Amino acid sequence: MKAYVFPGQGAQFSGMGKDLYDQSVTAREMFAKANEILGFDIQRIMFEGTDEELKETKVTQPAIFLHSTILAACLGDNFQPAMVAGHSLGEFSALVANKTLTFEDGLRLVSKRALAMQKACEKEPSTMAAILGLEDADVENICSTIQGVVVPANYNCPGQLVISGAFPAVEAACAALTDAGAKRAMILQVGGAFHSPLMEPAREELAAAIEETKFSIPICAVYQNVNAQSITDPQTIKENLVAQLTGPVKWTQIMQNMLTDGCKEVVEVGPGKVLQGLFKKVDREIPTSSATI
Repeated sequence: MKAYVFPGQGAQFSGMGKDLYDQSVTAREMFAKANEILGFDIQRIMFEGTDEELKETKVTQPAIFLHSTILAACLGDNFQPAMVAGHSLGEFSALVANKTLTFEDGLRLVSKRALAMQKACEKEPSTMAAILGLEDADVENICSTIQGVVVPANYNCPGQLVISGAFPAVEAACAALTDAGAKRAMILQVGGAFHSPLMEPAREELAAAIEETKFSIPICAVYQNVNAQSITDPQTIKENLVAQLTGPVKWTQIMQNMLTDGCKEVVEVGPGKVLQGLFKKVDREIPTSSATI
């Protein structure tokens, strides 16, 4: 069984998607549609933009989504997923790839998500930090003892967990986690406390947009961030997607569940190879590759 996985924010690079545009009529049509929906020339920024331009919130999330979904569409009959999953933002790409969402609706939701998250970040100074070398349970326990908002946000692989919250609480947690034996506790250069209660204003805004969007029965199950379970029911997918902004990304558990359910090969669809590396941390023998047309 082949699993297709879709990366999240941070995988962007200047020139992304240009090869698809040059090779495929489908890609050219989808980029033109994206420019129309977003109301600005995202194609130019993806192909020629500086790193700074690509880091703009309104650009980053749609750019990664576009790279992934257009690449999946360009695979044509070669795209035969038995299961899909996406890391954070990548879940939207996965839901277009497995036909739960149309490309157009997926892009509209991703654009709204990016802008809503930006607004939430501006309300309160907040951040995230990578914690390496501790058991998940130890990180959870220590975070629960810290004053203020700080929670586990991304369970990336065994021994690698990202925490998220208000600046003072994250800094206090990093100090406590270092004392408890973490190999590293490193503040990340991010816009805010993603996947934490501080994203509640963004969750409310996105929930309204998700509620108005049609979710169809998918061609295969999606393993969702908030519970790591294999889901095919459109209403459940919708509810989990709403919860995703304030809930943790349970990627470690997603990988373990995919492998338990018979995954024999992993294909990463989109920029970068981060998710392939994370799978190798769980199963060194699993064959992984990047999708190409």
